Amino acid sequence: MEYHDPDAGQEVAERAREFVENEVIPVEREWLGHESIPDSVIDDLRETAREYEVYGPQIPEEYGGLGLDFRAMLPVFEEAGRSLLGGLAMRCAAPDEGNMHTLEIVGTEEQQKRWLAPLAAGEMNSGFCMTEPMQGGGSDPKMLSTTAEKEGDEWVIDGHKWWTTGGADADVFLVMARTDPDAHPYEGASIVLVPRDTDGVEVVRDIPHLGGEPVGSSHSEVKFDGARVPVENTLGPENAGFAVAQKRLGPARLTHCMRFGGMADRALDIATAYASERESFGEPIAEKQALRFRVARSRTRLHAARTMIRHAADDIAAGKEARIGVAMAKVFTANVVQEAVDEAVQICGGNGIGKDLPLADFYENVRAFRIIDGADEVHLRSIAREAFAEPKLDELENVTRFGQ
Repeated sequence: MEYHDPDAGQEVAERAREFVENEVIPVEREWLGHESIPDSVIDDLRETAREYEVYGPQIPEEYGGLGLDFRAMLPVFEEAGRSLLGGLAMRCAAPDEGNMHTLEIVGTEEQQKRWLAPLAAGEMNSGFCMTEPMQGGGSDPKMLSTTAEKEGDEWVIDGHKWWTTGGADADVFLVMARTDPDAHPYEGASIVLVPRDTDGVEVVRDIPHLGGEPVGSSHSEVKFDGARVPVENTLGPENAGFAVAQKRLGPARLTHCMRFGGMADRALDIATAYASERESFGEPIAEKQALRFRVARSRTRLHAARTMIRHAADDIAAGKEARIGVAMAKVFTANVVQEAVDEAVQICGGNGIGKDLPLADFYENVRAFRIIDGADEVHLRSIAREAFAEPKLDELENVTRFGQ
């Protein structure tokens, strides 16, 4: 399909497609069925990504990236998402992509020098500490319980986080903490940069979870017990943590959609190829009308999702919040991608659940998409609130009411 993406994005996307097909997927095939790929393999792919001029499509040029704007980078992220290794190799995978974006838009010059530069170069990793165990903050951020109290020129942080993606390898954490307990729940929190080696920081464990192979992604439980960092480590304005988080999460939700859209596209490519070769009852199964219609429906829904993503991305690129557009794109795309991957697994039968193909890993990894960066139910709640905000009661003018 032709999506009329910006020329700069299309040019890089073409190179990214070549890079993923020629360099990333062959490495992926070597490591299918393994729990984790060594860092050295990812480092080698990143060097090759630089040679192809596709490294850091969203990273500012001054930090070694391509400096594409939000709309132009969209098709590039889709190409990266065709392999679970693509985003890592091109340095546009979560959570570092979103954390770098946050440092770029609200970080001080010193913060950018200390953390953004090495993150962009792939010399450092990061984690975003927002979600807390029951009964802490999660889908309802007003329940945020981690605190940061100011003592002199330091924050003293106490709290308990979990599901910190990339936490096992993170060198620095972006920690959401309550900094003004008397303020409105949406106004009394801040994001604080906390180096991993700070006294009082404990990465308790990598939570066993569905998915993660073969890239070895982690979701960590992290505790803060009197962890002290300078007040100058506050990322963005003090007590504006939720506003800063929204600047991060809105675009991050869409970049997830972009990458997972690439995954669904490749999954359907694999299913189509398999169906064209696999014979049953005297002919390729691709000749079965029911199967063809299933693929057609998945392709149609994926096209709709990719169009929604572009609509929301256009609004964000124009400086709009696009809260409802992003929510709709995120919840719809998450379900469309999950269904497409599931169809691909079913079509490929035993080869779908085996790990000679990437579909089983796609299947395990895609399930988290309906939860991360806001569960379906949270986004549907926002969409419903908007839908019911101003009911058109005049449409009921002719309804007969009791006693009339």
